[in-house]
Amino acid sequence: MTLTGPAGVGKSRLALEIAGRARRGRRYEAAVVRLGQVTDAIELRQRVMRALDGLTSATAQHGSGRGSSSHLLVLDDCEHILDECGLLLGHLLPRLGHLKVLVTSREPLRLPGEAVFSVTALATPQDDDHAALARCLRSDAVRLFLDRARAVAPGFQLTEANAAQIGEICRRLDGLPLPIEMAARLTGALPLSEIVARLDDPLSLLTSGWRLADDRHQSLRAALDWGYDLLSPPEQSLFRKLSVLPGGFGADGAAALVDRADEVSDVPDLLVALSTKSLIVPCPEQNGPARFRLLECLRHHGHERLIAEKEDTEAYERMTAWLTTLSAPLQEQAVVHPSKLRRLTEERGNLEHLLRQPDDDTDERRQLLAGALAAVELSRGPSENAVQLVSSVVNRTPEVSRYSSIALEAMAAFAAWRGDLGTALRHAGRAVEVERGYDRPPVLGRLLLQRSALRAMVSERDDAVADLTECLEISHHLHDGTLTALCRSGLARYQLQDGDLRSAEKAITGVLPLLRTRIPPRQLRMALETAGMLALEQGDLSAAEAYFVESLRSCADQPREAVVAIEGLGVTAARAHEFEKALQLIEAATTIGGGTTWGGNWWRDRIRTARAAALKALTTSRVDAAITEGKMMRHRHVLSIAMGSESSGAATETALDTPLSRREQDVVTLVAQGLSNRQVAARMYVSERTVETHLRHIRIALGLRSRAHIAAWAAERQIATASIA
Repeated sequence: MTLTGPAGVGKSRLALEIAGRARRGRRYEAAVVRLGQVTDAIELRQRVMRALDGLTSATAQHGSGRGSSSHLLVLDDCEHILDECGLLLGHLLPRLGHLKVLVTSREPLRLPGEAVFSVTALATPQDDDHAALARCLRSDAVRLFLDRARAVAPGFQLTEANAAQIGEICRRLDGLPLPIEMAARLTGALPLSEIVARLDDPLSLLTSGWRLADDRHQSLRAALDWGYDLLSPPEQSLFRKLSVLPGGFGADGAAALVDRADEVSDVPDLLVALSTKSLIVPCPEQNGPARFRLLECLRHHGHERLIAEKEDTEAYERMTAWLTTLSAPLQEQAVVHPSKLRRLTEERGNLEHLLRQPDDDTDERRQLLAGALAAVELSRGPSENAVQLVSSVVNRTPEVSRYSSIALEAMAAFAAWRGDLGTALRHAGRAVEVERGYDRPPVLGRLLLQRSALRAMVSERDDAVADLTECLEISHHLHDGTLTALCRSGLARYQLQDGDLRSAEKAITGVLPLLRTRIPPRQLRMALETAGMLALEQGDLSAAEAYFVESLRSCADQPREAVVAIEGLGVTAARAHEFEKALQLIEAATTIGGGTTWGGNWWRDRIRTARAAALKALTTSRVDAAITEGKMMRHRHVLSIAMGSESSGAATETALDTPLSRREQDVVTLVAQGLSNRQVAARMYVSERTVETHLRHIRIALGLRSRAHIAAWAAERQIATASIA
């Protein structure tokens, strides 16, 4: 068997542990041969034969009552003499049927009968500031960090205050044991905040290897230099260039960085070679073509080499040209096809990395790339960091260029996401004005559609209808069925407000089937809201609820975009005489939307009417309770009530997405309150053995290791205050 994996992942340590357990369990006589300093076949053979002689002597001394397969030979660090090891083992193994061989190497030996086990990094905590402590408690990487930190700082503890920083350190080091140990040993001299800040240059920071370790384990840079020097020149060249793609890459991205056309055909084979040598790893959850990434420490090493070879400027230029080509649909299509948007989404990390690079601010392509990043962010839910990055790029690049209208479109969308409709409308207006200077009808149509939606939000009805009408004319000229459907959906809302229900129904029923197949669910939101409002006006409450729920699901992770759908469900509840639910949802929508109702004056009237009906129907105490609860609801709880998955009550929110039975949830609640097994058994009227069985099932279901971890998991979800029936 060969243990493979990148530098610092713990292959040698795992092999030594296996050998130690074999000895202690008296299953094998085991010998370890360290090959890090061996450079030729003669020395290799001498060391291996001495080890085999020692195994034979040990067997004779201890007796041979362990069966015929009683020898385990560990060959540690073989990657630099793979051919020599392969030839030697190919000669020995057929002659020594009692011999088992365990090899550590960054790539397999490729011998007949070889089993390859890829040693993976330790699990790191997810990035979640609100539950950092609980997630760190379940992380193997964090446990290693704490163990090594306490060796130099005995009083070091994981706390609510430092959990986020420790989790970030482990994530940025990709869960690799060697760099995590080096970082942990710095806690005796540096505060965690400084360690985090200096991880932008991990190779210069992580130099505190064990004094007795091999030279290549004295620092992270030395460990990575060892593997790099074993690569062929083409492999080294591609490895360096891939360091500009922190968001991952496929064969097309890697080929875009290659210098000469005759080298492009070699890229797939080079990627396979780098993967085999544990320098790139497959990206998780792939549905399309193979995609890889560099672990962060390896990427820093490759980037350092790239700069040393003075190849960084050309690599970033090639990366810019490639991403510009991928972003071309933004200036060619009125509605970017979902497949094109998915392709851009795959390169989100690379777009963000490129836009953060210091560059010539006169390069107008950065505006297109900023627009591409914004399109990706808006399709998945924007982050504040991305919003700030796009704003920074737009503010530094030329005010007017062939891409500036696309950048302004992004700024308008982000301002609307923040709730700043005035700023959003100014950006959208400027984008339309700039775009009229270019002959790109698809882009102008998209910009008019955006401005129309913003004008509708601020009740500028006539101007909104004018934009939709012009956009509809453009769509007819382009024969663009998707853009036409979006325009008709927008106009249907005004037909609805005018009381022309028949025309509105004809428009909506005509466009929804088409839009469901051609645009992402998030972009379908406004059409679904209109369909829900139409169903309300027609008195079809079940259809209205279905449309509003579908709209809510399309943007469930973005509270601001869900405001109208939540309001619609509140109005629906009021008309169904579910007045407490109606008040809760209307108040929750007001809180989430920051006091802004996004549906225009016509919609505000419906909300006021629904709220007045609820106030009139309920007693003062029930009104106060419903309003208070609505204002205090977290967004996730709003979703659960709106979609009818649970009854109201803050405590019950914690049961969402839990793989536990009701009984097991009760056990978790009592454990989180600090009760012993005996006390839990008394409260639940069961035996202690039953409680122990429940706890064992809970640990297995949640992937937790101890009672303390169960309590932390419960605290994260605020389960401890729930009542037991």
